[in-house]
Formats: sequence, structure tokens, C-alpha cells
Amino acid sequence: MTTKQENFITKEGLNELKKELENLTVNVRPEVINAIKEARALGDLSENAEYHAAREKQGQIESRIRELEYLIENATIIEEGLSNEVTIGSTVEIKYIEDDEIETYKIVGSTEADPFENKISNESPIAKVILGKKVGDIVLVESPNGNYQVEVISIK
Repeated sequence: MTTKQENFITKEGLNELKKELENLTVNVRPEVINAIKEARALGDLSENAEYHAAREKQGQIESRIRELEYLIENATIIEEGLSNEVTIGSTVEIKYIEDDEIETYKIVGSTEADPFENKISNESPIAKVILGKKVGDIVLVESPNGNYQVEVISIK
């Protein structure tokens, strides 16, 4: 028996997963099935590259559909609200103590993490240590690239 893992996600992120699932089941899956039928009609399947490519794509699509269904089924919506502590869903401004650089991050679940948009996973080293902290708290972040200190400047 496998252990279910909570999938922390915003309402917007959950809607995106649902849209992707609907697109795969309503549009993409039927297209792939049709491609398999057409390739099958070409004859000898042992040397039919179109057939093998379509079957491989079908496997990828079915795998992604199962993954999306699991993520949606185990979704825990992040409630964004005012808090004086860092929580999942918080937008946090932190200062890197060593170089006096200030960055703003939104803490989200792992499925929504996007470093290019400054959305970090609640499972990342920095998020793990600032969760539950308050403005003014200074914490040590242990990372594979070396340890460093950050200060929580603001919580939104």
C-alpha cells in the first residue's frame, strides 16, 4: 500500500491541473487513439514506426492523466490569508544576510513551484526553515551549495 502525499496547491493551480486533465482526456487521448487505429491499418505492426510512436505517446498521455488525477484527488488548497507567520501561500520578503540582497518569494506546493516566477516549493531548503517564522527572525538555511542566513523582512 502506498502512502498518499498531500499536494499543497492554490485554487488557481488546481484549476490549471483540472484544465490540463480535461484537455488530455477530451482532446489528446482521442487523437492518439485515432493515430493508433490509422497506423494499425497500414499493415505489419512489427516494422510500423507510426504505430510504435503512437503507442509510446499513448503511454505517456495515460501516465500523465493518472498523475493529474492523483494530484487533484490529494489536493490541499492553500488558504491565502493574513498571518504574522510564514505559511504555505505566503509571499515573503527575505534578506540574505551575507550579501544584503533582498528577494521576494511566494511559498507554494511542489507542483506549482516555478523559480522563474519566484514561487518556491514548501519542500525547498529555504521554505522549510522560514515556515512558521515571523518578521525579524533570522534563520540558517542548510543547502547543498553551502549554508547561509536569511532574515524575514515582510509577510504578505
